[in-house]
Amino acid sequence: MSRILVIDDEPDLVRFVRRALETDGHQVQVALDGADGLRMAMTEPPELIVLDLLMPGVDGHAILSAMTKSHPEVPILVLSAVADLKARVEVLDAGAVDFVAKPFAVRELLARVRTRLRHPGRPPLNGSGSDRMQVGSVTLDVTARTMNVGERTVPLSQREFQLLRHLMTRVDRVCTRQELLSEVWGYAFDPSTNVVDVCVARLRHKLGGEPTETMIRTVRNVGYQLQSG
Repeated sequence: MSRILVIDDEPDLVRFVRRALETDGHQVQVALDGADGLRMAMTEPPELIVLDLLMPGVDGHAILSAMTKSHPEVPILVLSAVADLKARVEVLDAGAVDFVAKPFAVRELLARVRTRLRHPGRPPLNGSGSDRMQVGSVTLDVTARTMNVGERTVPLSQREFQLLRHLMTRVDRVCTRQELLSEVWGYAFDPSTNVVDVCVARLRHKLGGEPTETMIRTVRNVGYQLQSG
């Protein structure tokens, strides 16, 4: 039985989602405002959070940011009426593992929840067997989630860290966009966004003085390759 926290300020919707999740075999806690939801999530982190974005006071964006920094292992599924492409890309890039638009089909929500509980979409910090990984002059500290380029320390966002870590574990191998969407963003399908390209562009910018177009090579119509030399 998985523990799920639902944070949404619509009581009728919360009751509906809670009943559906409990019927599907989950243990569900609810919070009807962002402040309570954040307190509950911080005090006893659940196995998954279903999160609304638009709430008075502490909104979903603030909760997503706080949880991504303090408990990055907890997958967050955003459930929101703000469903345009820009909003979806922003929350996924901020650390959410999935986005379901309101109104939604309950069967789809339950399927997404089951998928995220099986595959949270965030690799374990020390899955490489070491707390540091190095390719050329670039060192990734998987505990601090920072990148060193020579003597320069560069902070990384949650998604930038995951993307660079994936590329470094597969150095000199071409990673397809679909592979990156699946392993880094947790998608089993192509959502027709350019989130991979945008995240790679940010990584290249943070690499700064490195020959970035050579180090992270674009393989036309396929994906990207992190090169060792």
